[in-house]
Amino acid sequence: QGQLVESGGGLAQPGGSLRLSCVGSGPTLSSCAMRWYRQSPGKERELVAEINDFGDIFVKERFTISRVNAENTIYLQMSSLKAEDTAVYYCNAECGPNKYWGRGTQVTVSS
Repeated sequence: QGQLVESGGGLAQPGGSLRLSCVGSGPTLSSCAMRWYRQSPGKERELVAEINDFGDIFVKERFTISRVNAENTIYLQMSSLKAEDTAVYYCNAECGPNKYWGRGTQVTVSS
């Protein structure tokens, strides 16, 4: 059974940057539509970035999504961080009929 593991979260200052990683174990991520979501307390889960298996990309402002196939890894680069970016960030893979979720990584933006 496939697994996704996120890392790279932590505490960042406003205006700073963080890079999150999502490593796949099992699914070959280059064949999957990959998404990053985030969820803050009391709010619905929100899509922040997506890259499909054709290479089409959607990102919110200040975010960049990329994939390194040789590492079976998806990255989310976040810049000019704001307090409202504070959330748990989740990686999601849609690989044909199969969907996978990571457990999330906490990002806290605070001075």
